[in-house]
Amino acid sequence: MENTQETTKKTSRKPNEAFMKALTPSAELAAVIGNNPVARTEAVKQIWDYIKSNNLQNPKNKRNILADAKLSKVFGKDEVTMFELTGLLGKHLN
Repeated sequence: MENTQETTKKTSRKPNEAFMKALTPSAELAAVIGNNPVARTEAVKQIWDYIKSNNLQNPKNKRNILADAKLSKVFGKDEVTMFELTGLLGKHLN
């Protein structure tokens, strides 16, 4: 019987180029993360930094994000779940 650790080769994953492509944020999103073109993954990271620095997570359910004046323009509502976040940001990146 062969040792599976010896037969398995570890390969480095290459990120999908679509995720790494720099996209221009909309005016609403630029008010939060800046006007520089960013990759979608970087935009999500910057939004989370903004959320945490402004204490915008719902204290009773940390999965929910309470929108302030800037984020409500991006989200289109006052509260979203963290699962909705990427989809809503995608509408503001082109």
